[in-house]
Amino acid sequence: MNATSYKTALVTGASSGIGRAIARRLVKEGLQVYALGRDAAALDALASECGATPIAADLKDTSPLADLFGRVEIDVVVNNAGLLPVIAKFADSSTADIDSMIDINLRAPLRLAHMALAGMLQRQRGHLFFVGSSAGRFPHPNTAVYGATKAAISLFCDSLRCDLLGSGVRVTEIAPGRVETSLYRTALGEEGANQKLYAAYRSIQPGHIAELIATALSLPDYVDVSRMEVFPTDQAPGGSQIVAAR
Repeated sequence: MNATSYKTALVTGASSGIGRAIARRLVKEGLQVYALGRDAAALDALASECGATPIAADLKDTSPLADLFGRVEIDVVVNNAGLLPVIAKFADSSTADIDSMIDINLRAPLRLAHMALAGMLQRQRGHLFFVGSSAGRFPHPNTAVYGATKAAISLFCDSLRCDLLGSGVRVTEIAPGRVETSLYRTALGEEGANQKLYAAYRSIQPGHIAELIATALSLPDYVDVSRMEVFPTDQAPGGSQIVAAR
């Protein structure tokens, strides 16, 4: 079983950044891709560009997606959507921001995996991807809730593999360091993110994550890439230290 054997994929957070790059890459692999995100205009542009099927939806409520899983055999699910509304000490975070991060970063991926597994287990094939973060593997300041949700995803993946032994369903977590996406631009603003995070640094690009997913999919069905931690060469593996480009 490899990427050419799978026929359909659902990619969340496909409006921009990593999700958009993954959707385009999987279409290139010949999969019918359902691209989910909140920006309907961006999804329509993606559909025109590569032929992905747009689904404009807010993952705070995953129940409408039950219909998709009921009528389409989804072979690959890429849980990529993530939220970091603010960078702040936990005591200074609003309860709304805390709840939103739990909803999007943790509850939604688990709900989608639960929906997907009903069919995958019956067909004895499928691949679940979870885009985590170095913040879920190592402590980072001012991102306690975000890190907690990503750490929960990481342990969930480890436990889920135990549940799925012998089922033919694969589980892969990708835990990147600094990737140049809109995630931090939400918290810092366009100018702030560029100045603090991107302008002077060499960051991983969304297309690089898409290539890793394509590679994991291409391997034989008995090879499960359990976790990929990927960092810029200018960032320490722990994630807390990064140097300017030389």
